[in-house]
Amino acid sequence: MGLWRIRATVDDRPGYLSVLTASLALKSVNILAVQVHTTEGGAVDDFLVDAPDVMTGRDLLAAVEKGRGRDPWVAPAEAQALADAPTRALGFAARLVRDPDSLGDALGELLGATEVTWRAALPRTTPPTRFGLARSAMRLADPAGGVYEIVRHEPAFTPAEYARAQSLVEVATAALRAAEEPVTLLLPDGDEITIRRAQTEDLAAVRRLHASHLTVGACRPHRLVAHGLVAVAGERVVGVAGLAQEGEIAEVALLVDDAWRDRGIGVTLLRRLVAQAGHAGLAALVVHVRSRERMLLSTLERLGPAASTEQDADLVTVTLPITPTRATSPA
Repeated sequence: MGLWRIRATVDDRPGYLSVLTASLALKSVNILAVQVHTTEGGAVDDFLVDAPDVMTGRDLLAAVEKGRGRDPWVAPAEAQALADAPTRALGFAARLVRDPDSLGDALGELLGATEVTWRAALPRTTPPTRFGLARSAMRLADPAGGVYEIVRHEPAFTPAEYARAQSLVEVATAALRAAEEPVTLLLPDGDEITIRRAQTEDLAAVRRLHASHLTVGACRPHRLVAHGLVAVAGERVVGVAGLAQEGEIAEVALLVDDAWRDRGIGVTLLRRLVAQAGHAGLAALVVHVRSRERMLLSTLERLGPAASTEQDADLVTVTLPITPTRATSPA
């Protein structure tokens, strides 16, 4: 006996599904699982079957057509297809809760995609409807930014599959929001600081910090507030960080109050910026560090080998390659 997947459209009327299943039964085909996808053109029935070894794909197609199935599609199946569909979907959701960045892989496996491509933006030739469903492709907004394009040549996608994929996107969205919640950092001396996204209300404090301390990087205060992170002790902003992007490379802007230096704040901000760079698909970060900031330099070394390191007097410039979190890959 051999495992096969069969998909066909039947009229969504009483008795039509039984005609199709009876035609398969006459060929000693055992139906192990069935899913029904409602569409405007009828009910798309997706079967996992166990067929006699002597049966070929052509034989199964003939049986489906004899059972009044339209637009039939038949393909050999793997043993993993025996897994219960809701259980598989819940497994993907659990994976995304732990690792929202695995959304592309989860979508590819859920849909049996031929290719999953992440794009920072769609080409200008793309029709006005940015996201949606076509016969062999669907587009889904990536909650971290950009768009996923998912391709599967056969069988055609159904609205039910699009809804399932969108549900996984919503799980990843919720997980990313949770990951971006403020984080409390306990310093070695017992003080606590909070790392969070900068808000409009922080602009005055960031400007004061920017004006009274030497800033590493070239971001202006309003830019840091719009796109950056802040470290807050009580109600006081003691650190700020952000990325000034130019093409696929971004310069790190990092500023920590002198009274709070060498306590791990800059390291924590830097690690979060590296994660943001991966989400944005950047190729490299340029980091300017004072030579006496040994903790930051040590962190940069642990993050991976630098593409280049240059020193000019007290300033060390490190170019750090970034592995994009989103990438174009076969599913």
